[in-house]
Amino acid sequence: MSFETYVEAAQQFFDELVDRANDDELFAGGYLRGHFDLAVGYAQVEELELAPEELNNKIEESLVKAYKNGELTEDDKTHVVNIWEQVKALAA
Repeated sequence: MSFETYVEAAQQFFDELVDRANDDELFAGGYLRGHFDLAVGYAQVEELELAPEELNNKIEESLVKAYKNGELTEDDKTHVVNIWEQVKALAA
């Protein structure tokens, strides 16, 4: 799967999440989309040609840093991880 195709699929996933998610999942999806969009933006500005797996690695590095900074409660972290696993599956 190409970078562009993966990004489009992930953006569609986040958009559709709004219609079916509960409040906790909406928060997690929005939080994760912020990390996702930031990583995509950096890749585009720096004109990096990333594979979906490389993009996922950058997002995971960002998430780990956020977790270490205490940005999320344990419950929120659980929701973010669950949503993240669904997004990563889109790259398969």
